This record gives sequence, structure tokens and C-alpha cells, in this order.
Amino acid sequence: MKIGIIGSGVVGQTLGSGFNSLGHSVKIGTRDPQKLQDWVKTNRPNASAGSFAETASFGDVIVVAVSWSGCENALKLADPKNFAGKVVIDATNPLKFTEQGKPPQLALGHTDSAGEQVQRWLPDAHVVKAFNIAGNAHMVHPDFPDGPPDMFICGNDNKAKQTVTEFLEAFGWPVIDLGDITKSRYLEPLAMIWVEYLFRNGFNPNHAFRLLRK
Repeated sequence: MKIGIIGSGVVGQTLGSGFNSLGHSVKIGTRDPQKLQDWVKTNRPNASAGSFAETASFGDVIVVAVSWSGCENALKLADPKNFAGKVVIDATNPLKFTEQGKPPQLALGHTDSAGEQVQRWLPDAHVVKAFNIAGNAHMVHPDFPDGPPDMFICGNDNKAKQTVTEFLEAFGWPVIDLGDITKSRYLEPLAMIWVEYLFRNGFNPNHAFRLLRK
């Protein structure tokens, strides 16, 4: 399958390498494709870089992994028409950085979410919220002493969620479906718990969430 990733930061590159390791062809979209030369060389022959629009057109499935402040502009540059009918994995969190050295805050909450915004910006796509509650160090094949953590997802289209679930399970994640895309209003604050713990524990990223059942 062809995977397009909108965003060339550490999350985009980590997920890109993960999908590539499963045998998928991956293109990462960025404003400056030259900066991804090393990533492309490491993941060749089925890895490439291009513009946001080229990447959105390329992908059968598209991951949105850009910082929140640049998300709307990146999707405009990618052209919403290139997302029509496709599964879009939204890995973003609406983080607002206000003070250096301090944890960020949520720019949205209670009555809206980044997941819902992305769905509105891409009205003809099937957006599924996933990956936003984990640090990039454990997004692919999470390894913890007590077993794998859980990945919570949400989205409006059941077939799209099944596709995303299959990817997550291939990466080693048990998956819990919380319902429609409005449940992003709960997943994004959950990510803030991850962030707050990170800031209070020496920036060690080795923590994740697990739902205990009896």
C-alpha cells in the first residue's frame, strides 16, 4: 500500500519508517524535501519525499503528523481534493506553547477538538484519530515490561477504523475504539496527561496508557 505522511518531524519520520518496515511504500510531505535525504536513503527503495500536494495525491492512506500551528496551512497546500475518499490518520494534538520550559496547553477543548477540525478541513476524507496519546519513541512496536499499552482511536467511518486498527496491530498495539470523531475531545486531553508526566519526570518518554480489565 502507498502511505503518504503530511509532516516531516520526528513523528512523521518514525511512522514513515514503521510503515516502510511493513513493506509499504512511503512518501513524506514537507516544505523542504531536501532535508529528508538521509531518511530516504535509510528507507530506500520504497521511500521518497515530496511536497504536501504530491504526498496527498500519492497516498492510499494519509497520516497527518504536523504541528498544530501549521496544520491547517499544510492541509490547504496539500489540497483537500487529494484526500477525498481516503483514510486519514490524524496523529495531531492541538498544543499551544506559551512559555519556554513549561508544558504546552490545549488550544481546543470541551466542545471541539483537533480531530474534528481535521475532519472539517477534509470533509470528503475518513479521518481516524490515532497515535496522539503515545510518544514517538514507542509509536512503532511499543516495548514495556508489563506488556504493550493500549491505543485508543475514534472516527466516523467503521471501515476506516478497521484499516487503522490493522496497521496498529501490525505495529504491536492492542486497539480500543471509542466511537465517532467527537471522542477526540477526550483523547487530546489524555495526551496532555502524557505530556505533563513527561515534564515532571525528567523528559523520559517511556510511559504509555493501558486499560485494565477484570
